[in-house]
Amino acid sequence: MELISIRQVSTDYGISRRMLCYYEKIGLLKSSRIDNYAYRLYDKDALKCLQQIIILRKLQIPMKQIKSILNNQNAIEIIEIFRQHIDGLDEQITALSTVKSILSSLVAELQEKADIHLKLDLLNDKSMLAVVSALSFSENKIKENVSMNELNKASETLSKPEDKDVRIVYLPPMTVAASYVSGEFEWGVGPEATSKIEQFVWDTGLLEIKPDARGMGFDCTKEDLSPEIVKKPTAYEAWVSIPYDMEVKPPLVKKTFGGGMYAAHVLRDWNFQQDWHLLEEWVRTSPRYEKRGGPCLEEILNYRNMMQKGAQMEDTQLDLLLPVKERTQ
Repeated sequence: MELISIRQVSTDYGISRRMLCYYEKIGLLKSSRIDNYAYRLYDKDALKCLQQIIILRKLQIPMKQIKSILNNQNAIEIIEIFRQHIDGLDEQITALSTVKSILSSLVAELQEKADIHLKLDLLNDKSMLAVVSALSFSENKIKENVSMNELNKASETLSKPEDKDVRIVYLPPMTVAASYVSGEFEWGVGPEATSKIEQFVWDTGLLEIKPDARGMGFDCTKEDLSPEIVKKPTAYEAWVSIPYDMEVKPPLVKKTFGGGMYAAHVLRDWNFQQDWHLLEEWVRTSPRYEKRGGPCLEEILNYRNMMQKGAQMEDTQLDLLLPVKERTQ
């Protein structure tokens, strides 16, 4: 029986050794070993399996479903997996068609009414305004029968996080200085609470004392601390992690955070409402994780560098952190 080295397989199939090892670790692929030879070897059956994996991945089949397909001899169940994937592709195709229809309408309006050889003032152009007005967040239809509701649905479908987009992290227990703000403020309660924390950081020289300080906060408008789509938060609590023996003066208070497991997803385009909804949906449909009690946190990434640069909004990245636990079987 001919055995081929991992190096040769990597070259022949254009796939990294790291990926081959990953396939083996998750049970998709099997390699062989021989005495006095340090590297993995692959036989004819393994190569046939690898070819199937490569083709299925190019067809956008998720890894979990590939494992089910390769370990399943039931044709009906395999067909059902493919049909489910086709349904998912149909949703994406519909979403992309919606976006395409609106862009096509916009192009048609601009070509009909604007001289494309001249500089275009898009914000004041009547062609652009015609398309925007037709959408105008109502049930009105534009050309090709696309409504704002359909555009919203398409945007949500195309933005839906996949497993690879969500990280499962464990936040360690920590002592924090907390700033609680409620009411009405020009920029909202979140920035107001955060600004008090930023002032505390500068006044105490915290970043020199604790270079790994973490900045986060959460909407506590609702008693259950959930981000469940409150359009305009009226209460927010901002935190920064501090040494356990550090003094904290009013109006800030000193608290202990117990840490725990979280599903993490980077906020995109500052669309809190959509991204929180999508992360909640990901957890709700996850076969492995479920939501647990605790605050749904918004953590500033690269906190030390952000604070030293002045925490400019355009440079700020946030992680959305939803508390989870493993499902019980």
